[in-house]
Amino acid sequence: MADGMEPPPFDTEEDGIKDEDDLFSDAKDKPSSPSSDSQVNGDNNTVDENAKDELEDDDNDLFKGGSSEIKLDSDDEGDKEIPSEANEEVDEATPEPKKATPQIPVSEAVTAKTKVAAPSLKTDDVAESEEEKEVYEIDIKITDTLKMGDGMSAYVVYKVVSKTSNPAFRRPESVVLRRFSDFLGIHAKLAEKHVPSGIIVPPAPEKSVIGMTKVKMSKEDTSSSDFVERRKAALERYLVRTAAHPVLASDPDFIEFLEKDGDLPRSTSTSALSGAGVMRLFHKVGESLEKITLKVDENDEWFEEKSQQVEALDMQLRKLHTSIEILSMHRRELSVNTAHFAKSAAMLGNVEEHTALSRALSQLAETEEKIEVLHREQSEADFFLMAELMKDYVALMGAVKDVFHERIKTYKSWKDAEVTLTKKRESKVKLELQNKVDKIGQAQAEITEWEQKVEKGQEDFEAISKSIKKEMLRFEKMRVADFKDKVIKYLEVLMDNQEKLIKYWESFLPEAKAIA
Repeated sequence: MADGMEPPPFDTEEDGIKDEDDLFSDAKDKPSSPSSDSQVNGDNNTVDENAKDELEDDDNDLFKGGSSEIKLDSDDEGDKEIPSEANEEVDEATPEPKKATPQIPVSEAVTAKTKVAAPSLKTDDVAESEEEKEVYEIDIKITDTLKMGDGMSAYVVYKVVSKTSNPAFRRPESVVLRRFSDFLGIHAKLAEKHVPSGIIVPPAPEKSVIGMTKVKMSKEDTSSSDFVERRKAALERYLVRTAAHPVLASDPDFIEFLEKDGDLPRSTSTSALSGAGVMRLFHKVGESLEKITLKVDENDEWFEEKSQQVEALDMQLRKLHTSIEILSMHRRELSVNTAHFAKSAAMLGNVEEHTALSRALSQLAETEEKIEVLHREQSEADFFLMAELMKDYVALMGAVKDVFHERIKTYKSWKDAEVTLTKKRESKVKLELQNKVDKIGQAQAEITEWEQKVEKGQEDFEAISKSIKKEMLRFEKMRVADFKDKVIKYLEVLMDNQEKLIKYWESFLPEAKAIA
């Protein structure tokens, strides 16, 4: 019973069993016996003769040993076997539940591996199980960076190494060099093709004119630059998330990005200071205003509720991201101040005349130097494990809002087509009243054209609505798994550093007590 298993169904006649004659009402108070069972069955006409014979002859009768107490919550009940005919009836009555969509792990680490499901043409079920799709593995790493050129004309290239079993690729392993503008270019292509169909395209990292200018003007090796390291990690996370999507992973443009030798065509529209960049900025402002004004007369409660959840989640993620960045900055400052304190304690120990006190101060300085390393490592964990995760998901929530806005645009196009169709029909009626036979044919042709547009608009709206529901299901599972993975890693680092901190102070305590 505990496993949700029910006894074999009995063939009952209509109105044959009444509430006062419940077979199981006194099961715990009265022991059952063959005679009592037969009496009950005879009085209530609940079991036909054939079923009764089968139950009596079956060695695994569920009611065998009925004198024992019946416990509905017992785990042992699940181990009992049910007659095969009863199993067939239960199977027919209870349809097999659909398998849950497997979670695709998305990792930030450089050695992260991502399993990618091949795209399928089946889109009838929103919660379609991806186990039906063939799974390919894609391993993407950005292993190195290289600064090309000097001065303001300098730029950084990233070495992208990819390994895959996807037959859509020409070779299983590829190594290419890509500029930052190439990453922005591939994102723009994917967004242009797939966002109108309701697919959530992971956003590429944002440009940083100030950070890149410092790198260009610096004469030092860029491999040690914090800005380049952070951008490299962000670009790798972007590629891993894109490759985790079953549709984007097999997109021809994405495949070309990962395996085409040589340089890709320059994406001039990605430059922040170009004319296209200025136009893109105005376009974003216009879209922001449009998002405020455009609304759907929502009949689907799912979208209304999900839109509110997305807005609330976006707000909380932004607040958490700001708090974690402040925490990381303060911990870095603590690391610097701890180093200063260690240096001052060491200098004080050198000039101290009291031998035991001098030794204790020197030991304190060494302990503080070790603690300074712990604070620095924890600051990096705060940033790379938590702050960057929040930053990525703030950007991803923007991508989610984009597909929701695309649905609103599709809805508006559909309703605009309906309004135009109404006007065309009114025009035809006027022509008929005015007896302008020569123009009626043309008016009818226009009506037919706009009827097709209305029908197409409705189909597009229904298709994008279904696609967004499916995408949100995949996105929510990815988000939960991502947060679980990063929070566990963060707590492990935090606990490990705290254990080290305790050991450092425990080793210093005898030196402090030894001061006479």
